[in-house]
Amino acid sequence: MMPSSRSLDAIRPCLEGAVPAAIATCGADGTPNVTLVSQVHYVDASHVALSFQFFNKTRENILANPQATVFLLHPQTSARYRLALLYRRTETAGPLFESMKAKLAGIASNAGMSEVFRLRGADVYQVLDIEHVPGVEVPPAQCAPCHIARLRQLSQRLAACTDLAGLLEQCLEGLASQLEMPQAMVLLLDSQGRKLYTVASHGYPLSGIGSEFPLGRGIIGVAAQFRTPIRIAHLASEYAYSRAIHEHLAEAGLGDRLETEIAFPGLAESHSQLSVPILAAGRLLGVLHVESAEPHRFGYDEEDCLMGLASLLGASILALQQVADNPSEEGAAPLFAAPLQGTPLTVRYYPANSSVFLGEDYLIKGVAGAIFWRLLSLHVEEQRSEFSNRELRIDPALKLPELDDNLEARLILLQRRLAERSRDIVLQKCGRGRLRLLLKRPVLLQQIAAR
Repeated sequence: MMPSSRSLDAIRPCLEGAVPAAIATCGADGTPNVTLVSQVHYVDASHVALSFQFFNKTRENILANPQATVFLLHPQTSARYRLALLYRRTETAGPLFESMKAKLAGIASNAGMSEVFRLRGADVYQVLDIEHVPGVEVPPAQCAPCHIARLRQLSQRLAACTDLAGLLEQCLEGLASQLEMPQAMVLLLDSQGRKLYTVASHGYPLSGIGSEFPLGRGIIGVAAQFRTPIRIAHLASEYAYSRAIHEHLAEAGLGDRLETEIAFPGLAESHSQLSVPILAAGRLLGVLHVESAEPHRFGYDEEDCLMGLASLLGASILALQQVADNPSEEGAAPLFAAPLQGTPLTVRYYPANSSVFLGEDYLIKGVAGAIFWRLLSLHVEEQRSEFSNRELRIDPALKLPELDDNLEARLILLQRRLAERSRDIVLQKCGRGRLRLLLKRPVLLQQIAAR
């Protein structure tokens, strides 16, 4: 039974792993054993999880006698606490295991022991009692800015957005200006549910718009696969973007595609990372990711705050998708393209993976590439420059899923890639659920059949 005077939530800073914890157990014959443990992980208000890395004396004792005592030290005040624990179970897969595995990888990498620290399981314990141990303490540091108040301000900015592009822009700008998280990105799940693609980023030299990330790899892919927040306080090489992408392509036999892949955004050395899933209506929509070159930049307060922000973002994405599927009357009359002069721009399309090249320069692939090719084809065939989301969704040539919540996101991705890669073609919104294709020179369309 938990004492009313002390709660696990009140001492949560002790569970951040900044100071190693000590665990005491007893064998079947009553012989005590004390050792350090890499992680005491907060599970909920009455449970913690300890990292199981080796089948050592502690493990042997717990299986014989499930009671343990853990000694914790507050990293800021040096306050001491003793936890009376009762072993309940061991998890070797799932969200809790993956979260602890990622955190341990950061600790191991920082200590130069990546090959030694390997999580075998997450041992879940019930907290029976929390005792405050008297000792010398220092006053707590000045309280950090209230994340709830800042999240409220940011939520008001999101509520005022009328389209997905504005929503993503306000989210990332708000993270930088109000939550002081300048390096951030939003990735959405593709319609097949196999990979994530970058639709917006902030604070990087290259935007990386359109770059892809594999599900289940790195901190971003693991957060998506298990629909759980993943947080790392130190540089962890096994969760690096480049490693995750290279390993995924190599295993799929696509290593030669690295030269045509859009470079993923990110810091050269990211010592703190936090990825949270974007969920709505019971579905995974994508991942919100923040990072910093500073170790221990994100704690549980930031994690809770971003989970709340991701929920708001997910609900807003679904709501704005419904709005985008209902075009406004403004600009409804078709706009026909005027004849263009000059040397034609060769646009090559490869149906095998729907990739598009402007001249010799790679632009985009996948659903966004197929949409772009369809827009150009209609432009050339019908001399039309304005289109609606609705007609694209039901266009039999595109064969989009009947309910594809990513259509608006694909259009934003395409619009931004064109803005970065071409001076001759512009894609812009011209009303709710409507878009306009503007060409500054003629185009020569070439569809390349697979060999």
